[in-house]
Amino acid sequence: MTFCISENIDLQRFLTLAIPAKARFFCVVTCIDDIRQALEFTRARNLPLMVLGGGSNVVMRSDFAGLVMQIALRGIDVQAEVKEGAEIAADANVYVAAAAGESWQALVDFSLARGLWGLENLNLIPGTVGAAPIQNIGAYGVELDQVFYDLQALRVSDGELVVFSKSACEFSYRDSFFKRSKGEYIILSVRLCLASHGVAKLAYPGLLDNFDPSGLDQVLPMAVADRVAKLRRAKLPDPAVIPNAGSFFHNPIVDAKQEARLRAEHADLVSYLQADGRYKLAAAWLIDRAGLKGKVSEGVGMHAHQALVLINPGRCDGNQVLNFAHRIADQVEAMFGVRLVIEPQIYP
Repeated sequence: MTFCISENIDLQRFLTLAIPAKARFFCVVTCIDDIRQALEFTRARNLPLMVLGGGSNVVMRSDFAGLVMQIALRGIDVQAEVKEGAEIAADANVYVAAAAGESWQALVDFSLARGLWGLENLNLIPGTVGAAPIQNIGAYGVELDQVFYDLQALRVSDGELVVFSKSACEFSYRDSFFKRSKGEYIILSVRLCLASHGVAKLAYPGLLDNFDPSGLDQVLPMAVADRVAKLRRAKLPDPAVIPNAGSFFHNPIVDAKQEARLRAEHADLVSYLQADGRYKLAAAWLIDRAGLKGKVSEGVGMHAHQALVLINPGRCDGNQVLNFAHRIADQVEAMFGVRLVIEPQIYP
């Protein structure tokens, strides 16, 4: 594909929330040379840059006055056996590398086709491989950092290639170094450490259903992935049918004292003890208990089957979406004293 930069491009079709917005300039990059040309274009014109993957975790507040660069680098491969002493899970033994523009699902399917363990709980998460470390994506009891080894990124300021180890990425719940330093690096590829032999992680509610408890050591990663897919499809709307960005709020984390206070007031509070003694609250439970599940206002709403998913059936603009989200957060805070934080990246 010949590199080119287009003008006045409608971004709505690239965003799973179907928010109407335009980019003054737009390009698709398929190699590092394309990226460097795009960066030179922005520097020469003093333009802001927005890096776009699958558009599944983005809210456009307005048109973008700079260059939107869509990452389309491709390639997935098994590289080698894991080096002894690598910063990984004890049972991991296979390096798998993927380019940033590959869909996350393509990487999951690649690993499942080879019987590798590690990504089965992360099945059907929308977006690209390059976006996964930014959010430290997670689902059904597993987070990316549990299988992550390193990534290669291009530093925007000087075009240098930099390798980030797991510790350098500073992963935490739905957070990373890259999320906090938005725009400083462009992720090019990600390397994971997966396992040729493993044990199914089925502790998340609902995952164990349909499995024989006496035969869990015989469960294959594909079976876990199929179960995850069934659960996700039952609760999460297809963006092609109902525009959405998946989970719209973080699950808030509170200290033990606040969790105890809330549990005293709400005996069925859904919370999960964390390693540091704090508790992660289920944002979906808070929204549901506040009477907001299924609430729709002027074309924006919370999904009727999954309270954590904000939907945009009216294809409303970003300000309408964010105003609705803030009202949801306000009502939850008024009832529980807990503030919900928006998960998607907001531009400009």
